[in-house]
Amino acid sequence: MNSHHLLLEEPIRMASILEPSKSTFFAAMTKIVGTLGPKSRTVEIISGCLNAGMSVARFDFSWGDAEYHQETIDNLKTAVKSTKKLCAVMLDTVGPELQVVNKTEHPISLQADTSVVLTPDQAKEATSNLLPINFTGLSKAVKKGDTIFIGQYLFTGSETTSVWLEVTEVNGEDVVCLIKNSATLSGPLYTLHVSQIRIEQPTLTDKDKEVISTWGVRNNIDFLSLSYTRHAEDVRQAREFLSKLGDLCQTQIFAKIENIEGLTHFDEILQEADGIILSRGNLGIDLPPEKVFLFQKAAVYKCNMAGKPAVVTRVVDSMTDNLRPTRAEATDVANAVLDGSDAILLGAETLRGSYPIETISIVGRICAEAEKVYNQDLYFKKTVKYVGEPMSHLESIASSAVRAAIKVKASVLICFTSTGRAARLISKYRPTMPVISVVIPRLKTNQLRWTFTGAFEARQSLIVRGLFPLLADPRHPAESTNATNESVLKVALDHGKAIGVIKSHDRVVVCQKVGDASVVKILELED
Repeated sequence: MNSHHLLLEEPIRMASILEPSKSTFFAAMTKIVGTLGPKSRTVEIISGCLNAGMSVARFDFSWGDAEYHQETIDNLKTAVKSTKKLCAVMLDTVGPELQVVNKTEHPISLQADTSVVLTPDQAKEATSNLLPINFTGLSKAVKKGDTIFIGQYLFTGSETTSVWLEVTEVNGEDVVCLIKNSATLSGPLYTLHVSQIRIEQPTLTDKDKEVISTWGVRNNIDFLSLSYTRHAEDVRQAREFLSKLGDLCQTQIFAKIENIEGLTHFDEILQEADGIILSRGNLGIDLPPEKVFLFQKAAVYKCNMAGKPAVVTRVVDSMTDNLRPTRAEATDVANAVLDGSDAILLGAETLRGSYPIETISIVGRICAEAEKVYNQDLYFKKTVKYVGEPMSHLESIASSAVRAAIKVKASVLICFTSTGRAARLISKYRPTMPVISVVIPRLKTNQLRWTFTGAFEARQSLIVRGLFPLLADPRHPAESTNATNESVLKVALDHGKAIGVIKSHDRVVVCQKVGDASVVKILELED
């Protein structure tokens, strides 16, 4: 098959472009992660975000204390109950983030072609020619000619308050720089990023560990987003730390790739992590702008082939202040979907943007349009070829289920799973229809009490493209008899009918385990 042919094979009819988009129960197959903060933490707004299509809520600990985030997550729990929409929780660590500290909060104006000194002495006051920073090792890490970026865009998404510096000399612990562009810094905190330099600080800082073991444990986090992941070892250490916390041994670790080091060790990081977040904001500083898209395409492809979720960030910055994205941004979101991304992560847009609900809803609509023209056929062949033969048992069942569903034009695929692995593998082959993953609870005991697993597994599929979880009733242990399997299937079909994805005379493909065998069956529904 010629790889140079257009992704959208059939010429698109202009008339179809003008047809209004159909509204469906699932805004899109691609998932949306929303960051909750000042403009998006009331029960009312969070409910609006959930109804608009947010399925993962991200809590960014780069700012705000545990108490603040606790109030927000309590509101999220209330909103989940009232909207009856499942939502997963992601804790984003600070990691070795360098910050400029302006205690007085007075605006600081920096003039192009003048000098400014970066000092680790935080007792000093920030002025136009002296900026205190939260790290003592900067002078050891940089050399003359290095590029340093200072800005608030990681917090606000706005590029208007960014300044570029060039290191001219290192003086003890101080670093003297030449200012390349005039700018005014206003506000207490600024991110400082040095291009292509290793910062000798642990990826999981003591502050991060404290937040995870208190706030994280208390709120049973589903995902840990590991900022500044640089090696596979970073992921291993984080996993070891989580496994000691008992309740969090099931938490998935998503490695955030945001600098050259993470990019060079991408393959080994992908093997260790449960998913990848491409932090395009920071990558855009570490890489020349013209290289970012190449990394995105290569990385998303690798995630797809490994069957691990790929999440793309920084897509509609302009919606922080505007009701509509720019044309370039809308195209960018669509391209991220066509590249194969599982989820789009919104940061500043929902955190402190004026239109959090509208942003989620517009991003969902763009994703849905892109999914309609996604070249599933080409993708399927590529994946099968990549996996090669002989296929593992599970991989072969998953790909067969997707192929069958597409051939018979099934309206939905139903997958029974207890760990969530089978459902994730089905998503790996990117079916064109939604997958209802019915999570069968398993009973486990620690000799003192019985607990059901299942809630974690269900919520963790909320970041995977096309998966829509449903928790089966634990009173029906699926292993015991075929009859209970049938009753759980009936619940899934009724759910599908209730939300409008299944109509009478539709075909449905079901993937389940019966005894030791895995079975793919095609159902034709009567009235």
